[in-house]
Amino acid sequence: MAGCYPPVMENLHADTSFDLFARVSHGRTADEVVRQIELLLLQGVLRDGDRLPGERELSKRLDVSRPILREALKELEARGLLVSHHGGGTYVADIIGQIFSRPVIDLIARHRRATIDFLEYRRALEGMTAELAAQRATAYDRQALRTILEDMQRAHASGRFEDELAADVSLHNAIGEAAHNIILLHTLRACYRLLEQGIFFNRHLVFASDKARGDLLEQHEAICDAIIHADPVMAKAAAQAHIDYIAGAIREAERTGEWQRISQLRMQQRSVGRGD
Repeated sequence: MAGCYPPVMENLHADTSFDLFARVSHGRTADEVVRQIELLLLQGVLRDGDRLPGERELSKRLDVSRPILREALKELEARGLLVSHHGGGTYVADIIGQIFSRPVIDLIARHRRATIDFLEYRRALEGMTAELAAQRATAYDRQALRTILEDMQRAHASGRFEDELAADVSLHNAIGEAAHNIILLHTLRACYRLLEQGIFFNRHLVFASDKARGDLLEQHEAICDAIIHADPVMAKAAAQAHIDYIAGAIREAERTGEWQRISQLRMQQRSVGRGD
């Protein structure tokens, strides 16, 4: 279990709430509305699949006319950032995870060298992200990390494997958000999308045993503990140790799988030799 956290001066509920769609403060033009929504996308506040409020509500919150709002939403759709479903509202488009084209993704998936390079890249990226998060995390960021980690711990304790995997991705995304670097945030989200799709390796292999799941939980606790205690050196070391463990688990799973394949071939050959 992670160590004791600092006193929580961050009761982050009803006492401090922010409107995502604050009133447009300049010329109240369509360009200003576009800029405000683009910033929410860029900063990772709005995510793919999020539904925007209805036209009447959104125009009121932004303090712009409905024709101006329609013009702004039309421009955002033309840029591929929003999608509208007839009679079903306006949503943030799926703009994450498209760093590679489909043919390149398929090529990567077929060659083990890409997995090795991906883990090397991710080790550097995760270390830097955890280090920045320890330096920059706000009270809200720390509370988000606590909440996700507690969800992960509950899923682990009750044997809810898929929920634990989902919390894993959520936790790494939250660390990326706590680093407060826009380029890192979107790069990491793209990486995690590829991981969820099993492009580089089967994540289930890493979680194959109770011991491995326990080890990974302890590693996540150590990363969160260092970030919450604002210790960038420990946060970076813990994040890189986590990726090193994953790389080792993948190698072991591959080696074990190869041993099983060879054993099966031997058994088949012996059966042929005996005329079974």
